[in-house]
Amino acid sequence: MNSKFVKIATVLALTSSIFFACKSSKIYDVPSAVRPFAGKAPLAPPGMVYIPAGTIFERGAVNDSLTADTTSRRVSLSAFFIDETEVSNKQYRKFVDWVADSVAVNMLKDPKYFYNAKIKSKNKSVKDSTAKRINWGKIDINGKVPFWQANSEKLSGLVSIQNGKKILNRDKATFTYAHVQAGGPNAGKTVTDTVKVVPDNNVWAEDFPNSQSDFLVNNYFSIKGFDNYPVVGVTWKQARAYSSWRGIISGSLDDNLRDLGVTFTLPTEAQWEYAGSGGEKNAENAEGVVETTSKNVIPSYIDKKTKKNLPIANFKQGEGDYTRDGSIQTVPVKSYAPNVFGLYNMQGNVSEWTLDAYSPSAREFVADRDPALLLDVPDSDADVMKRKAVKGGSWKDNAHDLNTTTRNYEVQDGAHSYIGFRCVMSAPEVITNQLKTRTIIIAKKSKKAAKLTASAN
Repeated sequence: MNSKFVKIATVLALTSSIFFACKSSKIYDVPSAVRPFAGKAPLAPPGMVYIPAGTIFERGAVNDSLTADTTSRRVSLSAFFIDETEVSNKQYRKFVDWVADSVAVNMLKDPKYFYNAKIKSKNKSVKDSTAKRINWGKIDINGKVPFWQANSEKLSGLVSIQNGKKILNRDKATFTYAHVQAGGPNAGKTVTDTVKVVPDNNVWAEDFPNSQSDFLVNNYFSIKGFDNYPVVGVTWKQARAYSSWRGIISGSLDDNLRDLGVTFTLPTEAQWEYAGSGGEKNAENAEGVVETTSKNVIPSYIDKKTKKNLPIANFKQGEGDYTRDGSIQTVPVKSYAPNVFGLYNMQGNVSEWTLDAYSPSAREFVADRDPALLLDVPDSDADVMKRKAVKGGSWKDNAHDLNTTTRNYEVQDGAHSYIGFRCVMSAPEVITNQLKTRTIIIAKKSKKAAKLTASAN
């Protein structure tokens, strides 16, 4: 045989063996067919609801209570998880107690409450180190009495007695967390922020200076009777700090979610609006809802038995008329009926902080896919730079502010008796029936088209 052909045959044989070796060793994976997600929705973290990806129609001037923003457009959002309720006093109190316990342990300096944690160095030339960490296994964070209260006599400066109650020093109970800076000289860099976490209950008196508010000032955040009411008196930064802490202490995340590196945060304005309106299903079209001039407002429904017109949200019905919906101020976070996504009190009860900075013309320049207008500024900055979008209307607002498309704002260091918040988390997309792999589709010719083709031939 010609030596040239022998060489060619040898090369082909080697190439063939390499190819089949690759196939057998799974170096090259053949993509599998696409099958739609079999379940109803991915398993959400406790207390949260899965919101599938979707599109909303953002309206302009008609529903904007502050500006003449005429921008109207469609916006698409990725899937996410969102709290089914506003964050309650009891939930936020866990945060405050955890922070106070951390401060208390560090003040006591008792070695039994610490352990040495190994810190692996990312640089091979630098040796691993150790650092003192709080041993939370030695502290009962779910006990009837928080650690800081049980040791209050040893914590001078952190705890004081007022009207027979143990009160935290707001300046000492601080939480430090890291986040990526949005805007400013450190834009895009990871920075740390230290926040005083105790809510300001004086907002009940400050928001309504000529009314009797002592009972709420003294008790709203502290007594069990208000456990399931929405926390108020929290600033935008305090709400962000809570969401960061929740990601740190949550041990109930699904392994797959943990691998994705997702964590809790505040909802963007677009996420909040999409979840609040019920997405493309439109909660306001549910049976029994009374027609209103503003499409997304759900002020009342007709009771089938009594035929009475009953409120379905906590808001101010008219001048001085707070009680027709069942309460003169806030109500428990699971009051009334949820919307089609399973979310409670997206309209009324308390307005809610969003992650976005507020700009009257934001819709003209943010993206139409997962839009967000993020800006971090110090509390010393001008008020116009500190404005954050709030949504949903509250117990002290009229029906128009309950509209899910209505835009309002508050400065980031402001706290009020009518503003609370809820958290969100990014979620994986679900493969839908639209995407499933199908057989080849060949368009059938109509009889008329077949006759024309035959006559042409």
